[in-house]
Amino acid sequence: MSGTTTAAVGPRRRTAGAGANRWLVLVVLCVSLLLVAVDATVLHVAVPAVTEDLRPGAMELLWIVDAYPLVCASLLILFGTLGDRVGRRRVLLLGYGLFGVASGLAAFADGPRMLIAARALLGVGGAMIMPATLSILRQVFPDRRERAVAIGVWSAVAAVGAAVGPLLGGFLLEHFWWGSVFLVNIPLMLVSLPVGRLLLPESRGSGDGPWDVAGALMAAAGLFGVVLGVKRLGGGGPAAGPATVLPLLAGAALLVLFVRRQRRRRHPLVDLGMFARPAFSTSVGCIVLAMLALVGLELIAAQYLQLVLGLSPLETGLRLLPLTLAAMAAGLAGARMLRRFGPRRMVCSGFCLTAAAVVLLTALGRTDHCALMLCGFVLLGFGLETTLFGAYESMLSEAPQERAGGAAAIGETSYQLGAGVGIALLGSVMNAAYAPGLAGVPGVPPSASAAAGHSLGEALEVAGHLGGPAGAALRRAARDAFVHGLHVTLLVSAGLLLLGAVMALRLPRVMSCEAQAVAVPAPRDAAESRVSV
Repeated sequence: MSGTTTAAVGPRRRTAGAGANRWLVLVVLCVSLLLVAVDATVLHVAVPAVTEDLRPGAMELLWIVDAYPLVCASLLILFGTLGDRVGRRRVLLLGYGLFGVASGLAAFADGPRMLIAARALLGVGGAMIMPATLSILRQVFPDRRERAVAIGVWSAVAAVGAAVGPLLGGFLLEHFWWGSVFLVNIPLMLVSLPVGRLLLPESRGSGDGPWDVAGALMAAAGLFGVVLGVKRLGGGGPAAGPATVLPLLAGAALLVLFVRRQRRRRHPLVDLGMFARPAFSTSVGCIVLAMLALVGLELIAAQYLQLVLGLSPLETGLRLLPLTLAAMAAGLAGARMLRRFGPRRMVCSGFCLTAAAVVLLTALGRTDHCALMLCGFVLLGFGLETTLFGAYESMLSEAPQERAGGAAAIGETSYQLGAGVGIALLGSVMNAAYAPGLAGVPGVPPSASAAAGHSLGEALEVAGHLGGPAGAALRRAARDAFVHGLHVTLLVSAGLLLLGAVMALRLPRVMSCEAQAVAVPAPRDAAESRVSV
C-alpha cells in the first residue's frame, strides 16, 4: 500500500484504500458501529422507567423494545444494495442524519406510539449505517492483510458496544430521565456527519440496469415477517398461534418469490451466484450458527446468575464482562491468527473452543463456582469472536467489490436472524427441559405448578404467594429444574457448535492476500480532491 492519493487521467478518480487517512476512515466507521450497537441494548435497562412514565400496554411495550431490531433487520438488504447503486457514503450520511433525528424524537416522546415510531425510525437509520460501514471498510482496505486488521478492530468495537449499552443506560438513568439514553446519540451524530463527509470516500457498484425497487420491498417485507415470527417464538408465544404462524408463512413465501425474481432478472438486486461460492455460503452459515449459540446462551446465563445464584443486575453484568473482554481480545488478535492459521482452521478451531467452553459450563449447579464460570466465559467469548471474525472476513473477501453493500447486508441479516432463531430455539429447548421438573411438587396445587412451569421468574413469584413449606419446596424444585434445563440447553448448543466446526471445513485452507485496488469516483469536496504525495 502506497499510502498516497493519486489522480487518474480524465475524470477525477482515486484508488480505493490509497488515501493516507484510511485508518481515520476506520475510526469514523467504528464510531458509527458503536452507536448502532449501543442503541440495540441501551433501552433494556430503561424499560421500567419508560413503563412508569408512559404507561404503555403489554403489546405497546413489546413493540417499544422490538421495533428497532425488527425494522433494522428487515431493511438491511434494501439499503445495502441501494448503497451499491447510489453511493455507500451517501446512504451512510443519510443514516447518520436520520439516526440523530429519530434519537431526538425518542428522547422527548410523550406517549408509547410516538416512542414506537421513533424506535422504528432508529431501525431505518441503523439499517442504512450497518451495511455501509462494512462495505466502505471493504473498499478502503483492498489489501487483505490490512483489511483483516480493520475487521478485527471493527468486531472488537461491536463487542464493546454490546457491553457498554446496559452500563451506559444504567449510569444515565441514575442521574437523568429515561430519554437521556437516546439524547446522547445527537452530539455524536452532529460530529460524525461533517467528519464523515470530509473523510469517507464515495463508492458504488457497477450500476448495471435499474435498481429493483419491487424486489427490495419484497425482501424487506419477507424479512420483517420471518423476524417477527421468530421473535414471537423466542418471546414465549404459542408456536401454533396465528400471530406466530402467519408472519412466518407470509415472510417465507415472500422470500421464496424474491429468490425466484432475482434468478430471472438480468440485473438482480442480490447476486445469488455468491452463494455458489463455498467460502461465501459457508461463512454466512457460520455467522448464523455462532449467533444462534451466543444470544441464546447469554439470555439463559443472565437468568441463571440472577434467579438461581441471586446476583444483582450489576453483579450479573460484571460476571458477563469477561466474555466481552475476551471477545475484544480475539477481535484484535484475529488478523494475526488468520494469517497464521488460515480461515478454515481459525473458524473451525473457534467453534471447537466454544463447544469446549459450553461443555465446561455444564459443571455449573445451584452453588456459585466463580472460577469455573470465569474460565468458561473467557473461552466462550474468545472462541465465538474468533469464529465470527474469520467468517465475516472470508465473506467480505469472497464478495466482489461492486457487490460489497449487498454482501455486507447479507452478513448483517444472517447475524440478526441467527440471534432471533437462537433465542427461539434454545429458549424452547430450555422450556421443554424445565417444565417437567415442576410436576407433582409435594404440597403445591396443580394450577400453581402449571403457572410455575412457564418460567423460573414466574415460579419464584408463585412460590412467594404460596409461602411456607410448599413455597420453599416449589422454589427449590424450580431452581433444580432450571439448572437441569441449563445443562440440556448447553449440550444442544455444543452439538450445534460442532456442526458449525464441520461446516467450516469448506472454507479455504490458506488466506489469499492479493491486493484488489478498485477505482472509485473521487469525492466532490474541494478538501478531498487535493492530491497528497
